[in-house]
Amino acid sequence: MAFEDLAHLRRARDLMDREYARPLDVPTMARAALMSSAHFSRRFRAEYGETPYNYLMTRRIERAMALLRRGDLSVTEVCVEVGCTSLGSFSSRFTELVGETPSAYRTRDHTAAAPVPACYSKTMTRPSRI
Repeated sequence: MAFEDLAHLRRARDLMDREYARPLDVPTMARAALMSSAHFSRRFRAEYGETPYNYLMTRRIERAMALLRRGDLSVTEVCVEVGCTSLGSFSSRFTELVGETPSAYRTRDHTAAAPVPACYSKTMTRPSRI
């Protein structure tokens, strides 16, 4: 893959990392990468090992986990806050990636992780498909 293509893919990935709560679709991400939608989807998957949509949803779930650990927002509020429009789809994807429902995750005691620096916590709690 050409160096320029990697830079363009990284630009789209950075857009997803930064603007995860915004409504993003593949054509919008492809424009950020200066590629057609189909080419972008193929190149993104080849480079990062998952589709652009799955990457975006993983970022959203990751942020939702942080908001749920705080405990001051309901699951519905967290769903909207991270940019998901369907509570059912959000809950299903959350359960798939995290292994428990958002409500169960929210009510679990997270105080043991409180003294852990954020950079380690982010790495250790990152949702992933097994």
